[in-house]
Amino acid sequence: MRRKHLLGAICAIVIALPLALSAQQTVRPAGRPLAIEDYYRIQTVGNPQISPNGQWVAFTLSTRIEEDNSTRTETYVVSTTGSSEPRRVVHYGKDVSNPRWAADGSLRYTADRQQWKTDPSNAAAAPLRTESIPNGAVLSPDGKQFAFADERPQSKKDPAYASDFEKRHQERFKGKTFDWKDFQRDGQPFPAPDPHARPAAPIAIQPVGDRGARILFNHDMRADNIVWHPSGALLAFTADSHFRNELLYERPDLWTVTTDGKVTRLTDDLYVYSDLDFSPDGRYLSYVRSFGTNLIIEQKLNHGGSRDLFIRTLDGGEPINLTAKWDLEPGDARWSPDGTFVYFTAGIGGESHLFRVAVPGGNVEQVTRGPRRLGSLAIDKAFKTISYTLGMHATPPDIYVANIDGTNERRLTNLHRGVLSEAALSKADRLRWPSYDGTEIEGWLLFPHGYDPARGPYPLIVTSHGGPHSAVGYSFDFKKQFFAANGYFVLDTNFRSSTGYGDAFKWATWGEWGKKDGEDVASGVDYALKRYPIDPKRVGHTGHSYGGFMTNWVITQYPDKFAAAITGAGISNWISDYGTADIYRTKETEFFGTPWEKEARDRMIKQSPLTYAGNVKTPTLFVHGELDQRVPYEEAEQMYFALKRRGIPAKMIQYEGQPHGIGGHWNNVHRMINELKWWNQYLAAPRKTTTSAGARE
Repeated sequence: MRRKHLLGAICAIVIALPLALSAQQTVRPAGRPLAIEDYYRIQTVGNPQISPNGQWVAFTLSTRIEEDNSTRTETYVVSTTGSSEPRRVVHYGKDVSNPRWAADGSLRYTADRQQWKTDPSNAAAAPLRTESIPNGAVLSPDGKQFAFADERPQSKKDPAYASDFEKRHQERFKGKTFDWKDFQRDGQPFPAPDPHARPAAPIAIQPVGDRGARILFNHDMRADNIVWHPSGALLAFTADSHFRNELLYERPDLWTVTTDGKVTRLTDDLYVYSDLDFSPDGRYLSYVRSFGTNLIIEQKLNHGGSRDLFIRTLDGGEPINLTAKWDLEPGDARWSPDGTFVYFTAGIGGESHLFRVAVPGGNVEQVTRGPRRLGSLAIDKAFKTISYTLGMHATPPDIYVANIDGTNERRLTNLHRGVLSEAALSKADRLRWPSYDGTEIEGWLLFPHGYDPARGPYPLIVTSHGGPHSAVGYSFDFKKQFFAANGYFVLDTNFRSSTGYGDAFKWATWGEWGKKDGEDVASGVDYALKRYPIDPKRVGHTGHSYGGFMTNWVITQYPDKFAAAITGAGISNWISDYGTADIYRTKETEFFGTPWEKEARDRMIKQSPLTYAGNVKTPTLFVHGELDQRVPYEEAEQMYFALKRRGIPAKMIQYEGQPHGIGGHWNNVHRMINELKWWNQYLAAPRKTTTSAGARE
C-alpha cells in the first residue's frame, strides 16, 4: 500500500523550469552572434490553454534533438499569478500527451493509452474511465452526453478475376492505378485517397460512460463544426451535401439537427461556412462566412471576397453581418458569458490582436494593442483572463497572461534565458514606404549583428513570404536571425496580396501575380538603400513557396537589382503547374480559368517567370523537396535548366523524400548552412560563419 501511495503522489507534476516574473523585455548586453548550433537550443511552445477558472495555463514544450533528428515534447502547467515556476507533468516518470482542461478545472491527459486527470494545485493524479472518446467529440451543456461525427469505414470487396492467369499478373503489378481527379495531396502517399469516396460521417450522440452511440440522421454528408444549443435538444453543424461530386469545390453549408433526428438545412448559396457557436441564451447562431470557390468561378469575380462574422436566429430571421463595416478577417469567435459581445482574434498589418463586436450590431473594437502578435489566444470561462504566446523579432515566444482588456500583462515563462544570455539577437526597424504607384507598404528591416554604420555598407537579403495571402510581422525567425548574425541586413515585406490590410489590398494582385507585389518588393529595396548603409551591388532575394515564385519573378523583372537569389519551392511555369500541383483552384480563380481557355492561358504565360528567363543575370540557388506536390519539383528544374542553358550560375539542392515544406531538423540546418554559403559567395559578406565556440569557419 505504501508503494502504491508513493507512485500515485509522483505520477503528476514535477520538475521546474526557470521563470522570469517581469513582463518587461530587458535590454541584454552585447553578446556573441547567434550560431547555427543554437538551432537545437530554441524550443517551441505549443497548445497553450488557460484553465476554466483562469488560474493555470497548460502548454507543451518541444525540443529539437540533433542525435536522431527527432522532437521531444513535454507538458507543463504554470500559475497565472506569475508567482511560481512552470511544472512539468509526468506520469510515472514519463511525459504525457494531449493535455486539455475539463469543466471541473482538472487537467486531463493521455498516458499508457489511458485517460488521466490531475489537480494542478496538488499534483495528485487519478485514472478516468477507459472508454474511447472520438476525436472532436463535443460535450452537451449538461455534461451527460457527447456528439461526434461518426465515420464508419466502408466494407471492401475482394477483387474478382477471370482466371488464375489474370490473378497472377494483377498481383505482380507494381505500379499505381487510379481514376479520380484529386489524386495528389502534398505530404501524402501517392496516389492520395479519393476524397470524394470517403464514407459519410453523420452526427451521433452517446451518453458519457456508455458505449452505445445513436446516429441522428443518415444523409450522405460529413458533419463538421458541431456545436450544442444551450437547451441540449439541438445541434448545429456544417456539411457539404455535394461532396461526392469531384467537379465541385467544397462548399459546406449550415445545418441543424434535433436530438430526435429532425434535420434542417439553413443555407444553400455557394458560400463557405465555418466557426459555429450558439449565444449563451440560445437566441443566436454565430458563424463565419467566406466566398466559395464555385461562387467565384461561376460569377467570374475579380476578387476572393470578404470573410465576415454573422449571427442569425433560428426562426428564419435575416442574418446580421457583424463585421460588414470592418475590413479585416475575423479568426475563431467566442461569445462573452452575458451574450453581449463576440470576441475574436485577427491580423492587423504585421500585428495580431484580440477584437470584439457588440450583438446584435455595433462597431468592431480592438481590445489589445501594441507592436506584437498574440498567438494561440485563449480566454477563461469568466472572460476575465486571457493567455497567449508572445514573440518578437529578437525574442522567441513565451507564455503570457493579461486581463481581458489587455491590462496587467504578466510573463509566465522565460524559456530561452540560457541562449539569450549568450547570444545577442538583432533588432528590427518597422518601415513604411510608398510603392511605385503610391500604395503604402509595410515591412521590417533586421539589423546585422554588431551593427555599426561606420562599418558599412552592408549586404542585404530580401525575403518574400509564402501564401501569397498571409503576412509577416512581429515574430521570431531563426533563419533570418542567423543571416543577420553573419553580417546581413534582412528585409521583410508585406507586399500586396498580404492579409491584415483589407480586402482591396489582399486581392490587388488578382490576375497578375508578381506585378504589383513585385513592385512593392523592389520599391522596398529602393527605400532601404536610401536610408541605411546598404551596398546596392550586394542585394539578394529569397523566399519559399509563393516567396519562391516571387524570387523567380523579381530576378526576371529586376535583373540588375539582385546580385544573388535563393528560390525555395517556387513556381516557374503556371501552365505546367496546373494539373501537376494539388491546388489547381488558384489558377481557376486568380488567373480566371484553365490552360485550355485562351485568356487564362495567355495570362498564365505572361505571369510565368520562365517566360522571361532570358533576362536573368542573377546567380540562383534552387531548393526543393523531391516529393513536393504543392509546387512540383519540375518547377525548379525548368528554371534551373533555363539559367544553366544561358550560362548563368545556378545550383540545385533536392531534399530526398521531402514534400513542399521540407521538414526535419537535419534538413533545416543543412539548408541554412548551404544558403549562407551561397550568400557569402555572391554577396561577399564581410563576416564568416560563426560557431557557438566563436571560431570562424
